[in-house]
Amino acid sequence: MDASQQTADEVAERLFGSLLGTVEIMSVYLGDRLGWYVSLADQGPATAVELAARTNTQPRYAREWLEQQAVIGLLSVEHDAAADERVYAIPPSTAEVMTDVSSLAYLAPMGRMFGAVGPALPRLLEAYRDGGGVSWDDLGPDARESQADANRPWFESQLGPALSGISTLHDILRRPGARLLDIGSGGGWSSIALARAYPDASVIGIDIDEQSVTMATVNARAAGVADRVTFLHQDASTLPAERFDAAFAFECVHDMPRPIDVLSAVRKALAPGAPLVVMDEAVADEFAPNGDDLERLMYGFSLFVCLPDGLSSTPSVGTGTVMRPSTLRGYGEAAGFTDFEILPIEDFGFWRFYQLS
Repeated sequence: MDASQQTADEVAERLFGSLLGTVEIMSVYLGDRLGWYVSLADQGPATAVELAARTNTQPRYAREWLEQQAVIGLLSVEHDAAADERVYAIPPSTAEVMTDVSSLAYLAPMGRMFGAVGPALPRLLEAYRDGGGVSWDDLGPDARESQADANRPWFESQLGPALSGISTLHDILRRPGARLLDIGSGGGWSSIALARAYPDASVIGIDIDEQSVTMATVNARAAGVADRVTFLHQDASTLPAERFDAAFAFECVHDMPRPIDVLSAVRKALAPGAPLVVMDEAVADEFAPNGDDLERLMYGFSLFVCLPDGLSSTPSVGTGTVMRPSTLRGYGEAAGFTDFEILPIEDFGFWRFYQLS
């Protein structure tokens, strides 16, 4: 519906629904970070006192959270007549969404992302007034770990099959001794997935956030691929002119303050004709009011996370999360890439894949 045609009651009703959703996502943050969902999933049903004892938290808070989760339909509850207590259980569907780090339905990390925004709101207001920014480092571990954990199941289960479906790209990646570059590697799950899918290749992951590099190194060691995956703390715009067989940029170009500098450095680091694959949000081709749910979500991330991060370093183009295909094409052309295409990879979460060469 056109905004000018809505009544005040319709706007109020919509915002009330949004209020309920905000409360629920913040309660997910509590259950995720305090270990309450995991305890119910791994150790079984519990009373408030039992859950608090298991997780070293306070029973009165646990009781309020358990009641709220039952009221909103995420937990089930039964009354133990003998003990005259409520016993709460987590249904399999809720357990998968909140605790199964391998499931494509795993959404608990989203609570962490917006939980990280809360303490930063005063700084965000200041940035909106003076044109500054709030970086990923300013948002802290909640935001850093949220993005890594939310993307992990997609990389682990879907990235290899998706890339293997692009025959020309697959042939490059499976060459013995192929050298792959992962720009903005974050928690390292994309690099790890590349190494697992292509065991004859070696992968270098680069990220400007030092704590992400540390996290990625630990993850690669735990995954058993540290012999073929290396992470470096480095500004990607200062890449040496090496000869990588392919490069990747997973959900990071829109965060870069100077994407043309980075893409230009990547192009120079690639072997002649080698591709750069960019995975970024599958937003609409053009701006239009009354966008779909994906568009609404991505503007939300942009307002509170990605645009402030991009503007936290100067000079900055200030791309934001909603990077249209034409915008990326323009960055690529300015960086010296002459070919641009959208790869036929579908049903891959919120994302679209591009190839620049």
